[in-house]
Amino acid sequence: MLHPTPSIAELLEHNALFEVRAFVAGEWKASEKTIGVENPASGLEIARVTVCGADVAQEAINAAESAFSIWSTMLARKRGQILRRWADLIEENVEELALIITAEQGKPLAESRGEVLYGAGFVHWFASEGERAYGETIPSHKPNSKLVVSMQPVGVTAAITPWNFPSAMIARKAAAALAAGCTMIVQPSLDTPLSALALARLAERAGIPAGVFQVVVGDPVVLSEEFISDQRVRALSFTGSTEVGRILLSKAGRTVKKVSMELGGNAPFIVFGDADLEEAVRLCVEAKFATSGQDCLAANRIYIQSPLYDRFCASFAKAVALLKVGDGLDPESDIGPMTKRSVVEKCRAHVKDALSKGAIIATGKLDEREGNFVTPTVIVNVTDDMLIVREETFGPVAAILSFETEEEVVARANDCEMGLAAYVCTRDLNRGIRLSENLQYGMVALNTSSFTGAPIPFGGWKSSGLGREGSRHGLSEFMELKYVCFGNLAA
Repeated sequence: MLHPTPSIAELLEHNALFEVRAFVAGEWKASEKTIGVENPASGLEIARVTVCGADVAQEAINAAESAFSIWSTMLARKRGQILRRWADLIEENVEELALIITAEQGKPLAESRGEVLYGAGFVHWFASEGERAYGETIPSHKPNSKLVVSMQPVGVTAAITPWNFPSAMIARKAAAALAAGCTMIVQPSLDTPLSALALARLAERAGIPAGVFQVVVGDPVVLSEEFISDQRVRALSFTGSTEVGRILLSKAGRTVKKVSMELGGNAPFIVFGDADLEEAVRLCVEAKFATSGQDCLAANRIYIQSPLYDRFCASFAKAVALLKVGDGLDPESDIGPMTKRSVVEKCRAHVKDALSKGAIIATGKLDEREGNFVTPTVIVNVTDDMLIVREETFGPVAAILSFETEEEVVARANDCEMGLAAYVCTRDLNRGIRLSENLQYGMVALNTSSFTGAPIPFGGWKSSGLGREGSRHGLSEFMELKYVCFGNLAA
């Protein structure tokens, strides 16, 4: 007898981390006003989540301010012990958390598991890094004086997080803030709030004190205005579009907050003629189609040196044609649905524009199917004037361009307002070193598609953002320098 496969709604109902209420001041708060969360694969509503207004945002700020005096004075080692419990719980509940990510974001379940463990890695890292927030002593320029610099937590912080990595981006930001001794209020995307609330469930279990980590869901304009305008919120961390980042940065100037931002990308993937063809194709598929292309690190402009161009295009198109599109719960799926309908429309617009200007589809198609699915598509004969080159596609459409010389491709790759990540494939080490110096990007991956993680400073140049996440530099985004001069030390 066949048993029917349970629906996502049924699976979530039995998920111990499934939560729809806001988490404020250590309490779970419901309200009459709610908003629906949809599964992007089916378009069906899977939950209705509490909507918080300005009053709840103020309550969260009050609680964070009160908790800061306790959390910031706690020994760093004690904070680290609590954060490690949180990280352990995240890892122990990887299946529950991954299901929630796939349910609301759409990515294949295997990628969701990877995201959960990636986020847990940051919590583990910063649990220890908080004990190494070292200061310095300065050789005195004044007689009978001692000069000391210390690092101190900035205070109450707020994080505005995106829908493409609804769990990992929160863990990466919150782990650094909490390890530094700050309190944090998280405002997740309205498209993917369930992952944030699940992390709050585990934070509560881990013993993170009330008010130290809070999650509020609501109108992003209303909530962000409260956080930006309130003097008590001393730092803002944002991941999202460059357009929204510019608005938040401008408003944050009113209260002179510390601001860290990870904004848009338009990553070049550069393959030289001496590269191993099979390896370059594999790396490019990984760099382009992870998270179904909905990744700020995704290869967006694929530059292939002309002697290798035709062979690369053929091999790459063949590999992409094997990718399976489907529901993220299907273990056979490589490409899940786009989380937002606007991503589908942008993919279509970029393909139409490229075709109108002479590009050719090597594999895939200009989708007209229902729903949020986009067939992985490869476009060749692409030129620099096409939208797909000038803008970040943020979907599973790959644009391949030809180049002749190193100097030419560096200039073309740098001709972009973004500067987050760049990829280079070459067997020439000297060339690789030159490109790593000359590409105007915050991160360069040489002969690899995987380069992020807790120990490295993640962030971009130019319009791709400010500050860094991960590494010791990520901790400093939530700390201030304090200089003290001890005078009259003569006996």
